[in-house]
Amino acid sequence: MRQMAAPSGRSPRPGSAAAGRRQTGGQPGPVVRPRSYAAIDLGTNNCRLLIARPQGGELVVIDAFSRIVRLGEGLHATGTISEAAMDRTIAALSICADKLRRRHVALSRAVATEACRRASNGAELAARVKQETGIVLDIISAAEEARLAALGCHNLMEPGDGPALIFDIGGGSTELMHVDVSDHDVKIHDWISVPWGVVSLTEHAVATDDSLIGRQACYARMREVTREAFAAFAGRAERFAGQPLRLLGTSGTVTTLASVFLDLPRYDRRAVDGLVVPSDAMRDISRRLAEASLDDRAEIACIGRERADLVVAGCAILESIIDLWPAARVGVADRGIREGILRTLAMQGRDVPVTRREHRK
Repeated sequence: MRQMAAPSGRSPRPGSAAAGRRQTGGQPGPVVRPRSYAAIDLGTNNCRLLIARPQGGELVVIDAFSRIVRLGEGLHATGTISEAAMDRTIAALSICADKLRRRHVALSRAVATEACRRASNGAELAARVKQETGIVLDIISAAEEARLAALGCHNLMEPGDGPALIFDIGGGSTELMHVDVSDHDVKIHDWISVPWGVVSLTEHAVATDDSLIGRQACYARMREVTREAFAAFAGRAERFAGQPLRLLGTSGTVTTLASVFLDLPRYDRRAVDGLVVPSDAMRDISRRLAEASLDDRAEIACIGRERADLVVAGCAILESIIDLWPAARVGVADRGIREGILRTLAMQGRDVPVTRREHRK
């Protein structure tokens, strides 16, 4: 990003912007910085930050941060967030707080999702975050999570008139939203949130051994758990049978599988965000990953050691979504809750960005 030149000590030229900022009596007026906005999404697995400012009718990202904190590690068994997970989260949010200060953020919002909703000590974490970082953490409902995710990624929905579904596979929960999409807005007709994400499902369905048979059995259990969790929504979706369906996913699962589909040597958001992948290819990749050993998954460049143990649960959830919403293709979005927050903040600040349709084949 281009930086402003440092003051030279010379008088500004007549008619220049600097001259216009002088107050009566020759005293310099306040420097007017462009308004900037920030969004923090504290999920069950990741802590993510985006900072953006309006430019040319759009929001342009000027800073970003992402770190795997595994906030929900062990939550399924204990019902609480561990001290170690809290410490990891505080460390990540301290970096976010420093970025907010350095970027002179005018409006910001920090949200926490399923892990904090479910944990008996979620409020305790929020209090620590405020005390140690100054960030006010808003533990949002599943409905608000679904709304923000849809608002943040809907402009990547594949064009067409068929019924459209947006899904968000998180660390502790998964949201499905049947939506109507326009270039500038999204309307949610029906939605569901289930308490299964890549962390919670991995901890629930533990493989008995790392043999091929053991991995296949574990994956089958994951598929059954998610199939049952989505059953009510699947029943309502049956009325769309035979129609050309559209499907868009936002989460680490779909972006990771898209990277594997493209055989990328390293993750590249520009290649992945807005990509459309055949559903059959997503199924094939999911089953290959489910049958691979942990070490083999870790060797895949776009998965690595940090995601190798969680990606299989994401694959199981994704396959269950394709079962109930059998679209021919899956759209991929590397955007979601944070972008939804930013758009909401920009509307509050009266800098409403133009949301262009960015689907690409």
